[in-house]
Amino acid sequence: MSPDPDISPATYATDWDAFISSAGPLLALAPMQDVTTLPFWKLMACFGGADVYYTEYFRVTAGSRLDKSILASITKNPTGRPVIAQLIGNDIEALVRNALELGNYPILAIDLNLGCPAPVVYRKCAGGGLLRDLPRVDAILGALRDVIPGRFTIKTRLGFDDERTIDALLPIFARHSPDLLTVHGRTVKQMYRDGVRYDLIARAVQAMACPVLANGNVSSAEVAQGILNETGARGLMIGRGAIRNPWIFQQIRCHLLGQPVSQPTGRDVLDYIHALYDAATSPGVSEQVEVHAMKKYTNFIGSGLPDSARFLHDIRRVSCRSDFFAVCERSLNNDFLLSLDPAPPDPELSAAA
Repeated sequence: MSPDPDISPATYATDWDAFISSAGPLLALAPMQDVTTLPFWKLMACFGGADVYYTEYFRVTAGSRLDKSILASITKNPTGRPVIAQLIGNDIEALVRNALELGNYPILAIDLNLGCPAPVVYRKCAGGGLLRDLPRVDAILGALRDVIPGRFTIKTRLGFDDERTIDALLPIFARHSPDLLTVHGRTVKQMYRDGVRYDLIARAVQAMACPVLANGNVSSAEVAQGILNETGARGLMIGRGAIRNPWIFQQIRCHLLGQPVSQPTGRDVLDYIHALYDAATSPGVSEQVEVHAMKKYTNFIGSGLPDSARFLHDIRRVSCRSDFFAVCERSLNNDFLLSLDPAPPDPELSAAA
């Protein structure tokens, strides 16, 4: 999707109707905590970028304040595209307070996270953990819908450990009239393992009056078209696939328009990793800390390389910059075209997820 030339990025920042009526499927960058940061957004925009960016989640507790580093993604948004601010938590009063405060910023909408599968989150009955307590989900949605003056969206998984939970969730969602729903076609306990239920996302599309985004294993332009065809979704949310392949949004646009889809070479990916290293690291931080931070990205990038197993084995064991880039150079200092399609799930990565 290309923005309307007569509508400025500032207008897109808050004008829901201008955004939602744009031609083509909506392509969203998924929120991934400590990964899809402001510097990462800036880098993604250089590759064509998403149509809308979701912030990392604002952790909401009784005494919490809006995280300044995440808030900077809104106030210093470098993408020229709209931002949706995401909240996570279970304290209704605190969620309401934070939502009202976020309403003072240039955001397209406020989103409630009902899908985070991290054990540290769901064990506190937040994110995906709330899917074990549907009455509380109902109460939270009602409270937020009552106070949010603008647009309100929801991101969910199918259920906590039972995908059939989605059948009970959809009437709850519909009762509170969200402006957009994103459905990740897995359960919380499923994490990122195989078996995305696109048929259940299609069920949500049929059941909801609002637009629905499909999320889960959007790994290439061809796969994206297949998911759109199968689900009838208004668009796609992409997380791990965009980290692995920052060209994916533009590749999807070209593919859907019937235009040639360009593939990066090994050196293109190597240049991306260099740019990512510069974006993800800060002055005054030790190389060991920098390299550790980069592994959050290379775990995903490596899964799309021809020598995936060797690359991931070696990159996880380096601790300094020179060794890190030596591994990258060995795999990527070439002119071979790369599809960046993911290899089969890696047990070591799955265990660390």
